[in-house]
Amino acid sequence: MALQLKRSRLFEQVADILEQRIRDLKLMAGAELPSERQLMAEFGVGRTAIREALFHLQRAGLVDLRAGSRARVAAPNAEVVMTSLSSSAKYLLSDDNGIRHFQDARALFEAGLVRDAARNATPKDIRYLSDALDANHQSIGDMRRFEESDVAFHYAIATISKNPIYVVMHRAIIDWLVEQRRVTLSYPGQNRVAFDAHLAIFEAIKARNPELADARMRSHLDQVAKLYWKVRRAAK
Repeated sequence: MALQLKRSRLFEQVADILEQRIRDLKLMAGAELPSERQLMAEFGVGRTAIREALFHLQRAGLVDLRAGSRARVAAPNAEVVMTSLSSSAKYLLSDDNGIRHFQDARALFEAGLVRDAARNATPKDIRYLSDALDANHQSIGDMRRFEESDVAFHYAIATISKNPIYVVMHRAIIDWLVEQRRVTLSYPGQNRVAFDAHLAIFEAIKARNPELADARMRSHLDQVAKLYWKVRRAAK
């Protein structure tokens, strides 16, 4: 017997029910969903509503859709979750207050990461971070290479946590603040200032001093944020 649904926005109701089944583990990761025809019969709706529901679940990272085969339940993936937030993040970043909020969030998050790194970095982690720092130093004066090595240095710190969610969150925040990075790193002398800050952060992590690493990361990101607003004001 077909389920009785309200006539408004049928696809959302279908998607909500299928999502709940996935979250309740009635549909496990990797499992095929019923065919479109079976779903149409179960929910008493047309093919369009079923397809829109599946597309909705795909955008949410819950379903994999491939031509010629049934939809499958997607394995949990932190990267998909952060990607799904990208449009909202970019909307917030279109406003000055939104940018400031992201700057504050990044400072809090990265301060936590360096504290963790200072406590838990292995000798291998320190070597990896040292290599990233060397690459950063060698790229001073080359805008494209310095930007890449700047990102790589901060990313190296995030990986020390061994927590994939932290790594994905860090990558997303860095990507969302790309305009800030390009504005500040192109400012005369900022490459050297940024490198010196990275060196100070590295030394605090290597010395296994969480409080000092925290303070130096916050100082670094505060300088970057202030420079960004200084350049923005000058451009008006």
